Amino acid sequence: MIGRFRYDNEVFRGEVRGERIVVERGLYCDTFVLSELELLPPTDPSKIICVGLNYVDHAVELDMPIPKKPLIFLKPPSAVIGHLGKIVYPDTAQRVDYEAELAVVIGKRCKNVPSENAGSVIMGYACFNDVTARDLQREDGQWTRSKSFDTFAPVGPFITEPGVDVRDISIKTRVNGKLRQDSRTSNLIFSLPELIEFISGIMTLEAGDIIATGTPPGVGELSVGDEIEIEIEDIGVLKNSVVRSQKT
Repeated sequence: MIGRFRYDNEVFRGEVRGERIVVERGLYCDTFVLSELELLPPTDPSKIICVGLNYVDHAVELDMPIPKKPLIFLKPPSAVIGHLGKIVYPDTAQRVDYEAELAVVIGKRCKNVPSENAGSVIMGYACFNDVTARDLQREDGQWTRSKSFDTFAPVGPFITEPGVDVRDISIKTRVNGKLRQDSRTSNLIFSLPELIEFISGIMTLEAGDIIATGTPPGVGELSVGDEIEIEIEDIGVLKNSVVRSQKT
């Protein structure tokens, strides 16, 4: 697993080996203890591309037809927070929802990637939460405002390298310890290679960019004070808490 950290004024990536972090320095390595580092979001994307309605069981839950092409939208990089970061409940929203998703992190600049070559551009995988102000989404009739607030893109805790087979792994959400979402990536409508081909045919993907691959059924409401965990098999557990907006 790969993480992103800060020590003093230096930001760097390191390999996570339990409680120890190993940083390659060319001819030598530095080793740190995890507790002495500031944990950052594992990637610093230029953009976050999200996929709507991409689980069969979620489409059934909503009584909606299976889409013929991926439905994509963007979240800004300013929304990103990491593991243990605080999701800030906006004063302008009346309902904020969680949406657990498997994130693909792009490893190099690419364009027009055929699905059969998609693996060559993947840095790895992480847990992702597409936090959404649901009332504002319904009010606007489009999704930009509702999904773009600062802190509305938790991702982490680390990047699991691309050797993991993500075609049929479990994805779960727990809020205050109670199971809210429970599905498997085998229910995805569009596979990860299909998504990479489709999206890279539209826009250039940069190293560190995130593709959030859609949420399963069981999406629900968050309240101030809630603790939320998104757990993806072989990927990790992303934990965040919800706090009230502090006016400045």
